[in-house]
Formats: sequence, structure tokens, C-alpha cells
Amino acid sequence: MRARRLRSGLKGWGGVGAMAFACALAVLFALLLPVVRPHGEGDGSGVSTAGHGVAHGSRARAAEECTDPEKQSLSPDDADGPTIDAIKNRRGEKRKLIVGVDQNSYAWGYRDPNSGGAAELEGFDIDLVHRIAKDILGDPDAVQFKAIPTDQRIPAIQDGRVDMVVRTMTINCDRLTEVAFSAPYFRTGQQLLAPKYSAITGYDATLAGKKICTAQGSTANSTLVKDQSDGRPAAGADLGTTVPNQLDCLVRLQLGEVDAVVTDGALAASQAAQDPAVELKGDAFTTEYYGVAMKKDADDLVRRVNQILVEWHADKAGGWQHSYDVWLSETMGGDAAKSRPPAPVYRGTS
Repeated sequence: MRARRLRSGLKGWGGVGAMAFACALAVLFALLLPVVRPHGEGDGSGVSTAGHGVAHGSRARAAEECTDPEKQSLSPDDADGPTIDAIKNRRGEKRKLIVGVDQNSYAWGYRDPNSGGAAELEGFDIDLVHRIAKDILGDPDAVQFKAIPTDQRIPAIQDGRVDMVVRTMTINCDRLTEVAFSAPYFRTGQQLLAPKYSAITGYDATLAGKKICTAQGSTANSTLVKDQSDGRPAAGADLGTTVPNQLDCLVRLQLGEVDAVVTDGALAASQAAQDPAVELKGDAFTTEYYGVAMKKDADDLVRRVNQILVEWHADKAGGWQHSYDVWLSETMGGDAAKSRPPAPVYRGTS
């Protein structure tokens, strides 16, 4: 019901007015949903950067040797371990799963402006978080949500400010050197979003001389930078506009400051639903998978999340397909087959 109310309320939204309203909501609830600060900005972590160059070189080599990143997760297991025990041993109001999410991605992690004073977080990713909390703590609402900018997802995990991140986060080789991922829970790919009147037709020569916006630390940004260095379609584009949060790119597009946005097709479809003046241009030009990100040494939590994902996908009544139908079918189409990830392949199996 809430999903239907939200969609109805958004049909008349468009342009800068929609974003102004969304931004106002974000400010209003900033105190309710703590924002994870950038590493080193008063977070008290005290983590030294000594040896950063050596560590960076090791990560680069590991990333080069990585193949099929979506097949690198651990096999499922429902046993508790040290990480899960620490979560369960939290007392009182602190006995919650701490999860980094988005609060501005329509249909993924979004505050419903029509839900009343609470303006609850809702969406596909939020459904998954509630499922994980129910399995581990016995209560789907035993969650402390923390809003995390796109470029702060990995630092928040590494510094222990969150137990996990469930925020349309693509599994890739570079990130696997810094965090652990679950098996994939959604299939997507990079895609272009531009005004309907734009002459841009897709990820092709029509991008020459165009300004493209991407989020800092995003797969879109790293893909475009690499493609530009290789002389592929992004070679003639201006990639100088990057923002902390992906939704900021839509605002830049609406203001005419950039010509196009590149992001995951799943997110782009949701943004196109928010603003009827923009549309997807061309097909997705990569194949990627979303995963739940956790600390590299949290093996028991990774295995537990993978067990939960197996059960979530198999649940015909309230599982993956139900969440797709509620949140994504309107923006991505009724056929979920292209978005459902393949049967998982775990590390050490074939």
C-alpha cells in the first residue's frame, strides 16, 4: 500500500522541484538517520595511513589477478560465529544490526513522504535488511540504519561503523581487496540517463564533448575512466563532474550542468520514474551484480547472509520476487528474469 501511495505521489514530480522536496526530506531526517562521516573527519578512528603505498600496490595486484568477482563469496552456513555473537551480545536498545543504506534512491532505499511523521525507509534493499535482521536477531525491525554517501561505503565497513552495507553496491575485483561480499542478489549494468530531447543515443560516439556525471567511488566512474584511457566511447567526454551521492547527478542533470548521467541501470530506471523529462539512452553496456558488503574477516557473517539469500530467493510468498513486484516492477518491467542473478557459485566450487 505504501509503495502504491509513493508512486502515485511521484507521478506528478518533475525537475528541480522534486529534488528540492527530496533534499528537504533528507535534511529533516538527518537527525533520525545518522550520516556516516568521511574517514578521518572527526570519526575518532585513529587509523594510521602508514604503509598506504605498499598496501595499495598489493590491492592492485590482487585486483589484476581477480576473475569472476561474483563467484568469490563463501558458501552458505547458518552457524553463529564471532561476528554474529558480537552482534547478538549487544544489550538493550543497542541490540540491533547496524546497516549502511541509502535514503534517497527511489524504490531501493527511500523515505516515503506519504507515510506520515515517521517517513519510514522503504525499498528493495530495505526489505533485504529486514530479512537479515529477522534471521540473526529474531526481529525484522532490530536495525539501526545509517545513511552513507556512495564514496563512504567501504570506509564505513572497514572502520567498524556498520556491520554491513546494503546499498546497490556492485561486486567488483577492486572492492574485493578491501571488503567481503555476499553472493549476488541482483543483476544490473551501467547505463546512460539523459534528457529526452538530448541527441545522445547511448554509450557511443554521441558522447563526444558531452559532460557526464558519476558518483565518486562508483563503478560507473571507474568504468568510464578506464574506457576513456583505452580510447573507447568515453574518450571524447568530459568526466570532470563527480559527486558524493549518485542522486546528486540527477540534480546536476536537471539544472543543465551536465549532459548525461552514468549509473547502474536499476538506479537509472528509478530516477527516470521520478522525473518524466529524462530517460534511459541505449542498452546497459556492462553486466554487474549487487552484493551485501561486510568486513573481510567476518566469515561467519558472510556465510550467514549467503544462507539468508538462498532462502530469500526461494521464498515465493515474501521473498526476492515479492520485493521486486512491490518496488521495481513499475520502473523495470514485470519480467524480473533479467534482474535475477544466476544460481550462486561460491569460492572453491565450479
